[in-house]
Amino acid sequence: MKGGICAVFDIDDTLYLERDYVRSGFEAVGRWAAKRIHVQDFAERCWRRFGAGRRGSIFDEVLRESGRQPAPELISALVEVYRTHTPSIALAADASEALSEISHNVSIAVVSDGPGASQSRKVEALGLESLAAPIVLTELYGSEFRKPHPRAFEQVMHCRPASVYLYVADNPVKDFAAPRQLGWVTVRVRRPCGLQYAVENAEVTPDCEMADCSRLPEVVAQM
Repeated sequence: MKGGICAVFDIDDTLYLERDYVRSGFEAVGRWAAKRIHVQDFAERCWRRFGAGRRGSIFDEVLRESGRQPAPELISALVEVYRTHTPSIALAADASEALSEISHNVSIAVVSDGPGASQSRKVEALGLESLAAPIVLTELYGSEFRKPHPRAFEQVMHCRPASVYLYVADNPVKDFAAPRQLGWVTVRVRRPCGLQYAVENAEVTPDCEMADCSRLPEVVAQM
């Protein structure tokens, strides 16, 4: 029965590979850097550092390597370009197929963390507005409501009454505590190329785990 089950999805590394967004963002920043500060290989330098496991200070490092000072206003401009670019991303084939199959029998919603500008553009690029409602982006409520805060999950329950809720996400550190407290079923998607692939959390474990979304219809059918 439609509405009996509500399947709720995280976005990054659940419905698509987050590294695709990172590459897309670096390419957008690279085009800006080539035009504004005349650094022609900015994107390539950023991507190399990302591939080597660098996080958080990539723009600063590449600016210094390029002979530019990482002034706060320049870093802010680069971050703004990264977060507001139109991303070149698409649903993973397994996620697209799973969403199409389960949508005949369940309601679909989204709960996702991250900068509001970035996440809104991901939602649009992935076509999620035609697949899910509500789409709850926690940053739009304020940073204090990021996962694991329960507010976003409670908002889904308010908007989509159901007898069973399922949360499908990738990060065991923040994704599963709140829905488990609310009595939801939890599924971890541990994609081999996902950024959180090696992350563990002994204190909060999901009800089941899978390498991609292809087994979701089977899980839903057993609920």
